[in-house]
Amino acid sequence: MTKSVLTYLILILCGNIFVISAQSDADALAKQLQNPVASLISVPFQGNLDFGIGPADGTRFTLNIQPVVPMSISEDWNLIGRVILPFVSQTDVFGNSGNQTGLGDAVISAFFSPKEPTSGGLIWGVGPVLLAPTATDDLLGTEKFGIGPTGVVLKQVGQYTIGALANHIWSVAGADDRADVNVTFIQPFIARNFSGGYALSFNTELSQNWDFDATSGTFNIVGSKVITLGSQLAQVFVGPRIPYGNGNAAGWGVRGGLTLLFPK
Repeated sequence: MTKSVLTYLILILCGNIFVISAQSDADALAKQLQNPVASLISVPFQGNLDFGIGPADGTRFTLNIQPVVPMSISEDWNLIGRVILPFVSQTDVFGNSGNQTGLGDAVISAFFSPKEPTSGGLIWGVGPVLLAPTATDDLLGTEKFGIGPTGVVLKQVGQYTIGALANHIWSVAGADDRADVNVTFIQPFIARNFSGGYALSFNTELSQNWDFDATSGTFNIVGSKVITLGSQLAQVFVGPRIPYGNGNAAGWGVRGGLTLLFPK
C-alpha cells in the first residue's frame, strides 16, 4: 500500500514538473516572438482580410509568408534574414477593376544585430531592405526594384515588449511606365505576455508614399498562444485590423494565422 502511494506521488510530481517545464518553454517562446531580431527560426503565415476598399467597396485577402532565419556571423553579432512574400486575392480594389490573384512584390530585409542587449537593455538591428518585383499581375505589384535602409529597436522589461521597426525603399530600376517607389514604413509595437504562452500585442503599420502624399495603415490588436501540433511547436494568432489614412484604406479587416517555430 505504501509503495503504491509513493509511486502515485512520484507520478504526480513528474507530471507537474513536465507541465511547469512545458509552460516555461511556451512563455519563453512567446517572449522571443515579440522580438523581430530574436535568435529563433520561425515561419509565420499571416492572413489579412480587408473589406470596403476604395470607391467600389473592394475586398482583399493577403497571405504573407514571412520566414525569419537568424545566423551567427561572429562571437558578438547575428545576421537575421527576413522575407515577406505576399499571396494576394483581391476584387475591385482599384475601382471596378475585377479580380486579381497571385503573388505580390517580395520585401527582403537583413538585420545586423548584437547578440547581447546594450547596458540599458536595448535590443537593436540595422541593415538593408530590398524590394523585388515578384508580382504576377500588374495590379499586385510595382514592377520596380527597390532598396533602402531598415532598422528595429526594442526593450523587454518583465512581461512587456515595446519597440518599433522601420524602413524606407526607393526604386532604382524597373518598368519606365510605372510610378517610382518612395515609401516609408513604420511599425511601432507593444506587447504583454501572459503565463501559458499567451500574449496580447498592439501595433500600427503605417506606409507613407511621399511622391503621392498618400498615407495608409492599420491598427492591429492581436491575441496569440504558443501551441504544439503533434511534435511541431507553433503559435496561433487572431485579431481585428482598423484601417486609417487616405491611401486607398479599407473600411475594416481581420488578421489571423499560424507561425511555425524551430527553436535551437
